[in-house]
Formats: sequence, structure tokens, C-alpha cells
Amino acid sequence: MAGDLTKDANLRFKGEAKTEQFILDTANTVKVYRGQPMLIDQSVDTETATPFLDAITMQATDVFIGIAAEPHSIVAGDPEKEIVNVYVYPTIVGFKMPASTTFTNEDLGKRMTFSGSGLMATNEAASQNVEIGTCFTVEDGYVYVLLDTPFVQANAA
Repeated sequence: MAGDLTKDANLRFKGEAKTEQFILDTANTVKVYRGQPMLIDQSVDTETATPFLDAITMQATDVFIGIAAEPHSIVAGDPEKEIVNVYVYPTIVGFKMPASTTFTNEDLGKRMTFSGSGLMATNEAASQNVEIGTCFTVEDGYVYVLLDTPFVQANAA
């Protein structure tokens, strides 16, 4: 899964971070990393959270619910009682830009997406990307995104 997180992401914040709690889906065994986009994947479960991965086929009804605030491990078949804290609107999250990424303040106001759990882009039209919010500012090697949660992924598929 090229483009997916393999460790917790470096995050910064503008203002106060707000979190909500969600029950994790246990249909698959996965590792949730801090900084990973989280979804309600309608094709799997309409009520529980799942981490976004490049391998997920996005549907127009899937819902972005926020950014994982903590790491978590999920084992397939476990009872659905594990809770994960997720950063939600109106949090402004700063994601560290990899050296190959060049966001600038020309990107302010653009819709921000992830094509994998560790690859951010400004491509609104990409059907398999998860939209997470709007570019707020770019500074000190971080791109800050005003989260838009909950957000139905109408551009998907």
C-alpha cells in the first residue's frame, strides 16, 4: 500500500484541538496511526469508524469523520467496543510535508485530500481520495488544514 502511514504522523495545531470518540470497526485487522484519516466506510459498516487506506474503494456515501488523535490496533472479529479519539471540526491540523511535496500559500482555500493515509494532495477531482477539509495556511514545513467533519465523500467513485 504505497502512500500509507507506517508510523504515527507528526502533527501540529492552530488554536484548540477538538476531539470526538468513535467505536472502531473490527471487520479487518488493522493498525490505526496518529494522523490517519478516519471514515465511516458504508460498504463495511454504517456506524463504526475505520482508518483510510490506499486500498479502500471510496464510495460517494462514505463519510470522513476526522483525523486519528492516537494510535490503536484492531483485531478482526473482536467485539466492537474499542474507542478511538478523532480530531474533528473546527480543529486546524498541521501535517508535516514530505520533501517531495510543495504546498504554498497559493494553495489556501483549496480542498485537501489524501490519496493514501500518508499522501496529501489538493486534487479535488480524484475519485479515490478522501477529502478532509480546506487548506488554512502553509508554514515551517507544515500544511494546516481546517477539518470539515463530518463530510460525505460525494466526489468518490
